[in-house]
Amino acid sequence: MFKSSRIDQVCINTIRTLSMDAVQKAKSGHPGTPMGLAPVAYILWSRFLKHNPHNPEWINRDRFILSAGHASMLLYSLLYLTGYKVFLDDLKNFRQLDSTTPGHPEVDLTPGVETTTGPLGQGFANGIGMAIAQKYIAANFNKPDVNLIDYKIYGIVSDGDLMEGVSSEAASLAGHLKLGNIIYIYDNNSVTIEGSTNLSISENILKRFEAYGWHVLSVEDGNDLESVYNAIDQAQNEIDKPSLVSIKTVIGYGSPNKQGTSKCHGSPLGEEEVILAKNSLGWIKPDEKFYVPQEALDNIINSLIKGKSEEDKWIKKYQEYKDKYPEEYKAFEIFINKNIPDNLLASMPEFKPGEQMSTRVASGIILNALANNLPALIGGSADLAPSNNTFLTNYSSFQQNNYAGRNIHFGVREFAMSAICTGMALSNCLIPYCATFMVFSDYMRNAIRMAALMKKQVIYIFTHDSIALGEDGATHQPIEHLAALRSIPDLIVIRPSDAEEVKYAYKVALESTTNPTALILSRQKLPVIDRNNFNSASNLENGAYIISDSSKESPDIIVMASGSEVSLILEAQKALLNNNIDARIVAFPSWELFEKQSDSYKESVLPVSIKKRLVVETGCQQGWEKYIGLEGSSITINHFGKSAPGYVLLEKFGFTVQNIVEKAKELIN
Repeated sequence: MFKSSRIDQVCINTIRTLSMDAVQKAKSGHPGTPMGLAPVAYILWSRFLKHNPHNPEWINRDRFILSAGHASMLLYSLLYLTGYKVFLDDLKNFRQLDSTTPGHPEVDLTPGVETTTGPLGQGFANGIGMAIAQKYIAANFNKPDVNLIDYKIYGIVSDGDLMEGVSSEAASLAGHLKLGNIIYIYDNNSVTIEGSTNLSISENILKRFEAYGWHVLSVEDGNDLESVYNAIDQAQNEIDKPSLVSIKTVIGYGSPNKQGTSKCHGSPLGEEEVILAKNSLGWIKPDEKFYVPQEALDNIINSLIKGKSEEDKWIKKYQEYKDKYPEEYKAFEIFINKNIPDNLLASMPEFKPGEQMSTRVASGIILNALANNLPALIGGSADLAPSNNTFLTNYSSFQQNNYAGRNIHFGVREFAMSAICTGMALSNCLIPYCATFMVFSDYMRNAIRMAALMKKQVIYIFTHDSIALGEDGATHQPIEHLAALRSIPDLIVIRPSDAEEVKYAYKVALESTTNPTALILSRQKLPVIDRNNFNSASNLENGAYIISDSSKESPDIIVMASGSEVSLILEAQKALLNNNIDARIVAFPSWELFEKQSDSYKESVLPVSIKKRLVVETGCQQGWEKYIGLEGSSITINHFGKSAPGYVLLEKFGFTVQNIVEKAKELIN
């Protein structure tokens, strides 16, 4: 039974006035959405959200996602008023350099922020990943008499969120999987930056979500606290479907001249309008900026007490779990800490020198071997698992009737797949992977960027990495994609040359707990390089290494390549020598790893004194200039491909020993 009190309205208006003042002081921001949503968010946080501000990392806390990240002052006000380490001075420093209250929420920067949001639709999809993580952990560790992991995923999504295609992709999958641990509140205020939403959308959004398999509820007045409470309560009781609660709000509520319009969406109200709005709300001290009444401050104490009590109850449950199920408890402890086995490499298969094997096939073999020792490893493909070699053969599929499965069928939904994996990684328990053809990494780019920005461990498996994929033609042959991925800060991109390098690429990916990693893999077969004759594949961890050196102290030329072209330049080394050119051959699987090495190591591989350099890579040249220098050259491809067998295209576009020799001669002569 819901009963509102005077303090509820005081806290709601405190959220509104703090949001107005912070945006006004910053001279930028979005005041309207926090003003309209304040009652809804306050009821959710004060009556439903299970969390402990003393411990923002408590594993069984409910997750709250502000997918409409532009409304960040709503979240910062809530965090402040519930006792997180977000203080009044932080609100006054909104959007300023090095503050903990940036323009859009950023995880790991502000205590209590669960995911970085701003690009609309991605928070929505992140939440689906969080829900999958909860279902997977619960299915593997909960017991009939000890429900250890039972948190829910709450979110606030906007009209803009639901226009973005990524939210549609994610909503479709969530409905299929019957993720009843999701409750999203749709801020149905019918306003975007350009004006009314009827300028660009006329569909029945609620019917669309019903078609996806969601439980849909509506509230006609976001200021009706009882109706808001009852709708969220009803959503909580629906456990077989994700819930969308549509709540009609008024953007900029309280602003006499701007409420209900786009004028208060993305810019300050103005000093005079702020005072008028405060008077309209019956605010206690309209002329005082950042005023917080004592009743609202008392709410902080109450929230802290309630939060600690919630976690204390769970700690008792965890002790009960430990006492009743000691083996499962040990496994759970290992699981939540993502412990990587010390003998990681020992668990991987051996590959025979000279064996012909594509790196995508090697990846599949290694992935399956790793899965047996890493229960946190879970993922899937965008309907390409047989081609990407990403299906874990000893494990079942994650489905609505089997949340313990480890193979996720994302469907043809690349953008949602990558954003969902970020959400899974945000559990800080799982190591998610996702896969598709490399050319479709374009669909995923912004989600990859967000994972890198958040420094979350996601493994992207991109196969069919070049024109050598062949007959599918230019539409499927990546050209600019390596350069595009390499340009994303904090993303580690690795293009291994053979099956042995793939092992070390996975080692890097699993040990890189604060970076996402992209593995770039071939469709065509490549020889497993004989490491008795060439330097060890373990050198992959250095990013670039001398795989075969010249016989002279100072080589005539350095020839470097990544991936499938490494075996080609090794073959070319012999032909070069027959032409009196003594070449140093450098395998260059990862720019990012190489840049982490010491200056002395870099100099040992690429001495400044050796100016004649040639790079060979079946992608565009962009970015290689740094390593080629002014006197170097490249055999790359800076145009789209064609449909033909892979080996025909490689010859057509100059990826041959003969062309390498000719290019080297041109450089030296």
